[in-house]
Amino acid sequence: MEIFKVGDRQIHANRSWVDSAGTRHPKTWSSQWTDEEKKAAGVISVFLQSFPDQRLYDSRHADDGSVVSTPRALDGERGVKASLIAMVKQQQASLLAQTDWAIVRKADTGNKAVPTNIQTYRDAIRSKATEMETAIANAANTDAVAALFLSWDVDGNKSGILYDWPVLDD
Repeated sequence: MEIFKVGDRQIHANRSWVDSAGTRHPKTWSSQWTDEEKKAAGVISVFLQSFPDQRLYDSRHADDGSVVSTPRALDGERGVKASLIAMVKQQQASLLAQTDWAIVRKADTGNKAVPTNIQTYRDAIRSKATEMETAIANAANTDAVAALFLSWDVDGNKSGILYDWPVLDD
């Protein structure tokens, strides 16, 4: 993404602005001025680099548009691992809730069995959640946590385990 700066001040394309001499420039400056006119007014263009995964890093842009990142704390009550494990638990609960009706029906009627495909699915959800939580807990560093996220390469090969949940068979 491109932004514009005059000195330490950020200015916006398609918006008027006032320079240090008090001159108001029209909102059309960014599309109508030549590169030489922008340079003469002290306007520089800065291209902002993308932030790395904000679940794992605290990041900010430096004046030149580059990214300065610090890994977030992995451990502790507010650490990355605790957050990811909480997300796994939340997703697990949501997925199980979709088939709770079968469990409630069995408890309510006593004679309606839980369909086999639903019980298999529920067991697989619990097993996958345990696998994800163990992998998160055992990750040694930020790179190891990053490798857990589900992704695909250009050939369509899948890697990572986080949020790769089983699907209910019909």
